[in-house]
Amino acid sequence: MLLLPGMKGVVVGCGKAGLSAVRFLLDRDVCVGVSEGRTADQLDAALTADLQSKGVQFEFGGHTEEFLSSFDFVVPSPGIPLDLPVLHAVRQKGIKIVGELGLAAGLFQVPVIAVTGSNGKTTVTSLVGSLLAHAQQQVFVGGNIGTPLLEYFSSKEQSSVVVLELSSFQLDMAGAFRPDIGLVLNISPDHLDRHHTIDAYVDAKLKLVSHQRPGDRLILGGDDQRLAEITSVDNVDVYRFGTGKRFEAVVNGDAVELNFKENGVLRQETYNLQDTHLTSSVNRLNAAAAILAVRLAGCKREEVQGGLKVFEPPLHRMTEVAVIEGVRYINDSKATNYGAMHAALKGCTEPVVLIAGGREKGGDWQLLRDVVAQKVRRLILLGEAAEKMKQVFGDIVPVAIAESMDDAVQVARRCAQRGDLVLLAPGCASFDMYAGYEERGRVFMESVHRLQHEKKEKGVQ
Repeated sequence: MLLLPGMKGVVVGCGKAGLSAVRFLLDRDVCVGVSEGRTADQLDAALTADLQSKGVQFEFGGHTEEFLSSFDFVVPSPGIPLDLPVLHAVRQKGIKIVGELGLAAGLFQVPVIAVTGSNGKTTVTSLVGSLLAHAQQQVFVGGNIGTPLLEYFSSKEQSSVVVLELSSFQLDMAGAFRPDIGLVLNISPDHLDRHHTIDAYVDAKLKLVSHQRPGDRLILGGDDQRLAEITSVDNVDVYRFGTGKRFEAVVNGDAVELNFKENGVLRQETYNLQDTHLTSSVNRLNAAAAILAVRLAGCKREEVQGGLKVFEPPLHRMTEVAVIEGVRYINDSKATNYGAMHAALKGCTEPVVLIAGGREKGGDWQLLRDVVAQKVRRLILLGEAAEKMKQVFGDIVPVAIAESMDDAVQVARRCAQRGDLVLLAPGCASFDMYAGYEERGRVFMESVHRLQHEKKEKGVQ
């Protein structure tokens, strides 16, 4: 979006991403407003005073049509539903609705690699950034992971490449944004409480590629049924990864095999994952996507192989917490939707004691009955979705409902047998009980560590 000094823009929601947008607009001499659902006394008084001293106008305690309509454009934070009546009202008045990606469109002066998908995007984004850094590139990693993407434009550090994790919420308002290399890893029902239909959710994800042009590259999850239907994208070079033999990046055991053209030359390469932290079935696919992306971005084969060996996946994604009395405890709190839970369970070879539940995001639990029947020996449920999940799975697996995470871990301890795996893979959002999946995963790990400490005190290994 072309921003001119003196334009008036209002940011809806002043969380981390919203404040980043405020700073971005102020740096461009835009007259800025903030519409915040919380009351003034719920916010940092020093922060709001500092912004008001810079001319930022505030409304607290809700979003009003009168306030929003006094600006030239509206920037909803990613977590703000776009179907709010007040946003519909200002849109009807011809006021532009633009997201952080729309603000950034056309401003990047270095190549952009953008990653989206229902599952795995945080690991792939982190791995792409790590591999590029191992190849001595100056990398900005941000977006839906860690640092808001607009912080790139205020960073004093020079970057040679930008790597972004993008959610469907961000892509809903992508405007004319386009990545040089885009990755769509997979599509499974998620955030249907926001998008309402799977088609709307898919449309949001595919906005990643809607403005790509000849010379750009698109990497798709080849095993995904919905993505398999995409045969071409307006002369953009399309690559696929997965288990199919004809894909450009193929998972074959503990290796990834590349078969792609680089500057007209056919490249056939093998990358060994045995000495890495990427040997799970889920992470082998994540590695295939990332390896293909960085090779297309110009990294050398030996740089990539060396980078794979030193990479450690982010916490809360199939992270082993402890082994207690022959039972492994795994934290996959990032499994916040059906697809992630399904992928986590499919990759398990041991009988699973599954801890799941939380706040539903829309969808059909019936889709998981087969994998639960195959993999889960005992199901322990938490949170708002517990009763509904018990109704769906109670006839195929013994179910217990826990009052807290600590209670869930204790129930798991009592029913788990040597050789089992206790897996936290909630399949739900965490916001009914926790601030986010990170807090939920941390609480799980603390509960497991307390259990481990108790066992050690009793002399049990």
